[in-house]
Amino acid sequence: MKRTIRILLILSVAIIAGCYYDNEERLYPVISTSCNLTNVTFSATIKPILQASCYNCHSNSNYANKGLGYKLENYDDVVANINQILISVRLTNSPLAMPMGGKLSDCEINQLQKWSDNKTPNN
Repeated sequence: MKRTIRILLILSVAIIAGCYYDNEERLYPVISTSCNLTNVTFSATIKPILQASCYNCHSNSNYANKGLGYKLENYDDVVANINQILISVRLTNSPLAMPMGGKLSDCEINQLQKWSDNKTPNN
């Protein structure tokens, strides 16, 4: 009887251990190499990021009511606030994290940083 229980126990453990299913997407995530950091321009890279993620609160028409006085619709305003922008988009779990209710992609954050590192050219 003990031998039968031992065999059943061993078989149960072997069956349970054999029922593991790998999730291919988690084990082998697709690594995107499409982030362009070589040709980062204000007009073609930075402005579209801001339009898509920031203008709801920080456009010229909304900044006074929703954007805490920060407007980001034109080049001079973005340059004046680039350090605060970079801090805000990197924050997590904070009321100061931007954009509100979302997050920029790592690529977009890297593009903002690259543009800042390149002395914020107006191109």
